[in-house]
Amino acid sequence: MPTLRPETPIAELEALDTKLCTRLQKAGCRCLADLLTYYPRRYENRGQFHAFPPAETGSAVCLRGYVVDSAKRFFGRRRFFEAVVEDEETGGMNRITLRWFNMAFIHKLVAVGQQIIFYGKVKQSGKRLVMDHPEFETFDSGAEESGIHLGRITPVYPLKEGIGQRPLRRALFEITSSLHAEDFPEILPGNKKPLDKTSFLPRGQALQAIHFPGSEAQLLAARHTLALEEFFILQLKVARRRAGHLSLPGAPHCGNGKLLEKFLASLPFRVTGAQERCVAEIRADLEAKHPMNRLLQGDVGSGKTLVAVSAILLAVESGCQAALMAPTQILAEQHYLVLNRWLSPLGIRVGLRTATRRENEEMPLFDDSQPQVLVGTHALFYGTGEFDDLGLVVIDEQHKFGVTQRGRLIGQGTCPDVLVMTATPIPRTLTLTVYGDLDVSVLDEAPGGRGEIITAVRAAGKDVQKATRFLKDHLGKGRQAYLVYPLVEDSDKLKAQSVEGEYQKWVKRLAPFKCSLLHGRVPAEEKESIMHDFREARTHVLVTTTVIEVGVDVANANMMYIYNAERFGLAQLHQLRGRIGRGSHKSYCILMADKPSADASEKLRVLEKSSDGFEIAEADLRLRGPGELLGTAQSGISGLKLGDLVTEPGLVQKARDLARHVINEDAALEKPEHQHLKLLVSDDEDGRGVLA
Repeated sequence: MPTLRPETPIAELEALDTKLCTRLQKAGCRCLADLLTYYPRRYENRGQFHAFPPAETGSAVCLRGYVVDSAKRFFGRRRFFEAVVEDEETGGMNRITLRWFNMAFIHKLVAVGQQIIFYGKVKQSGKRLVMDHPEFETFDSGAEESGIHLGRITPVYPLKEGIGQRPLRRALFEITSSLHAEDFPEILPGNKKPLDKTSFLPRGQALQAIHFPGSEAQLLAARHTLALEEFFILQLKVARRRAGHLSLPGAPHCGNGKLLEKFLASLPFRVTGAQERCVAEIRADLEAKHPMNRLLQGDVGSGKTLVAVSAILLAVESGCQAALMAPTQILAEQHYLVLNRWLSPLGIRVGLRTATRRENEEMPLFDDSQPQVLVGTHALFYGTGEFDDLGLVVIDEQHKFGVTQRGRLIGQGTCPDVLVMTATPIPRTLTLTVYGDLDVSVLDEAPGGRGEIITAVRAAGKDVQKATRFLKDHLGKGRQAYLVYPLVEDSDKLKAQSVEGEYQKWVKRLAPFKCSLLHGRVPAEEKESIMHDFREARTHVLVTTTVIEVGVDVANANMMYIYNAERFGLAQLHQLRGRIGRGSHKSYCILMADKPSADASEKLRVLEKSSDGFEIAEADLRLRGPGELLGTAQSGISGLKLGDLVTEPGLVQKARDLARHVINEDAALEKPEHQHLKLLVSDDEDGRGVLA
């Protein structure tokens, strides 16, 4: 076999026949690097032979014996081949019959007198013990041969596009046996050290052992090595982006702070220590000559808006403009109302730009004078002439925007300072991996004066009258409520309730209190009017979808019923719950579940027990995993095949340390020993994957 290199096309691999090669290409394997990262999904230890069982087994077993009888048989139209195998230890005392249906060729492979190793579940059939369609290997009596499918720790691969388990395993065995370590340069720097007494392998050896390990210890070492490689590549990309941002030419965008002092002194409440700390961190960034690139994360209701306004005041005081971008019109309008209320008394002009908004008394369009602060949705991307000197960009709920969208707004300034905010607390491993190029400020202290939120799980469809009485009792005391449903309209395919299907029922139940219907299909003008009436308490109940998940801040609303709660994500439920408990009144969040699964029940129990967003985020990461939690396209974790962000924070931190060490020495990756790393972290198609 010719020398194999990572870039060798799989069409040139002699171990692959045309049929298997074509199917692997359809599955996305174009070169040897892709094939070698087609990792097993699990392993079966077929090197430890079990004793012949006296009865059927609940799990697969690996056995060894001699074929003492074989025959082709018929059962109606079904043809099958049987081979009777005796235990070589006890002779004829223990026998198992192997059966293969509609596989006539098997009789050419299995013959009387052969030693056979076979693997599968044993079941009772009449008076016989049988094993149907076992994995097997046969040997001439007395011969010694190293097995591929049996007699070892055997890889089991994920199968797709018609790929067969045995042909793939056989091909990979031949390929990995022919690898030369020198053709696979080390990705990890030479200063890697064992973690928790776990050793690491040279890269070529790790690639062989991940497919065909010689022992459990070797498999563990191979997996740790390759998982660390994956984390290292991600961290190298993050560290390189961070270094690139720090090298950008910038300018300070920070005033002397007198406006900020005046603003804080005017507040009817005291800011928290966490808010003071975060403002100080942001202020230091605004004073620096390189652009700020900071993430502000905090739980719902932790006071992120106040911190953002403080940053905006410092920037505006320096003479530049600021922009605040939100993902929805409702959230943008909410921010506009807050900023206008706080900043107008200080003489600061605040404007609002959304795609469809028209002027009204509550939110007038900005006049001919250019706003110093412009709040908006994605419409800010396409505005022209609003910014003469954009110095600060604040992006709320940043995970709802793509990188290109954020870049389009940031590009309207000359290296502006950037503050991104999220109300979704992020577990530490994800912060290191996904947002590692950002400095992070955390609001870990809730403002005072907030009422308690009581969360309870209830069975859907029961005690409607009780729920109605409870709601009317609180509405009668002047409070307001949200009734949240997963669907806009009823569906024949989905067993879930909808706002349009339930709205009129609530109108009748809750009369004389006024209900309004709100969902994503409501025209923007009407949506704005509905929210205005709810904020002014002219509407008492919103029957709504998750359109109110973020950006709705009505302190008087203290009740929320979430129907079909099992259909929502844990973080989403926590965000929805964050719409209440914003005033001094005790609040109630009732999760109405319809026969939830075990996983859904666990999710709902987490919410019932905890209101700590960071604790909930960790639970969400355990339950759903990082890919589903963040979305692989946004998160940058789509390249992880072995690394587990949930269970391996030590490896993540090790990879971060290694990556920063490399970038600190060679930020541009220009040194000869770093050229292969430069290809790996490039954004073009050739730089994909950890082995390309």
